[in-house]
Amino acid sequence: VGDGTTTVVLLAAEFLREAKPFIEDGVHSQNLIRSYRTACSLAIEKIKELAVSIEGKSIEEKKTLLGKCAATTLSSKLIGGEKEFFASMVVDAVIAIGTDDRLNMIGIKKVPGGNMRDSFLVNGVAFKKTFSYAGFEQQPKKFLNPKILLLNVELELKSEKENAEIRLSDPSQYQSIVDAEWNIIYDKLDKCVQSGAKVVLSRLAIGDLATQYFADRDIFCAGRVAEEDLKRVAAATGGTVQTSVNNIIDEVLGTCEIFEEKQVGNERFNIFNGCPSGQTATIVLRGGADQFIEEAERSLHDAIMIVRRAMKNSTVVAGGGAIDMEISRYLRQHARTIAGKSQLFINSYAKALE
Repeated sequence: VGDGTTTVVLLAAEFLREAKPFIEDGVHSQNLIRSYRTACSLAIEKIKELAVSIEGKSIEEKKTLLGKCAATTLSSKLIGGEKEFFASMVVDAVIAIGTDDRLNMIGIKKVPGGNMRDSFLVNGVAFKKTFSYAGFEQQPKKFLNPKILLLNVELELKSEKENAEIRLSDPSQYQSIVDAEWNIIYDKLDKCVQSGAKVVLSRLAIGDLATQYFADRDIFCAGRVAEEDLKRVAAATGGTVQTSVNNIIDEVLGTCEIFEEKQVGNERFNIFNGCPSGQTATIVLRGGADQFIEEAERSLHDAIMIVRRAMKNSTVVAGGGAIDMEISRYLRQHARTIAGKSQLFINSYAKALE
């Protein structure tokens, strides 16, 4: 479910507290268990009867109901003072990913500093700017409807690993080996440019040569992008991560309405907005201390889980203890129709709910 841990512990403790006197009086535990199971089944049926369905409602009505679910979860959290603000954000994020069950499709990025209300939702992907080499300053920082190339390829000149050895019979051959290395890297870069992409992301390094090469051609690039972020970009933009720069076709390129690099607090973020697939969202969380932001992230995670569960089950019930009291009343009325000790057991179950 994702939340309600305190409620579960409290209910379990109350059920045990109410059952204890019967056990001490010599009542067999099986009789008690049988009555508790009956009461549980009755309670579940009553909940289904009282539940309000969100199916068939307009988007605004659905958002209102889901927002109340999220706000209820956030009420007891550290960010309870801004529960309406964050509840709306959570609902929009969950609706953005639709029926996708992968929780990592909603990213939460923490940026210390600023106010809680400086937090914002990106209908797409946002991640912190990766390490960049000299030359990135000349790269454009904003594109409209760019083609996006996603790679798992290293675009960097590197020395040979371990004990590489080359035997030369003529010193003039050395220059041809050096030229071959340069030709290989330039060939890779040329193929990236020919693909028509304006944004190039790679999970591996993009070196200083490649950075300056792309900057001269008005292309943005970022290397060492986290695997999770790269997967989310692929899901959102409709692109496919390539393990080679050969034969890059339009079908493997992603796109979005706006790509920009933006300052958020002391960090710079790469933001992909208006993604066609719409299967991911990112919440950029602001706040004072690191500990506060960590707790706020856990609170938002709980709220996200609750809203996803509500959308999956399509039903919600009243909060604030109202449903518990109504079930308790219903069970007490039902207990009057039962003869014998079972009446006492079901009444004890009802009392625990109060």
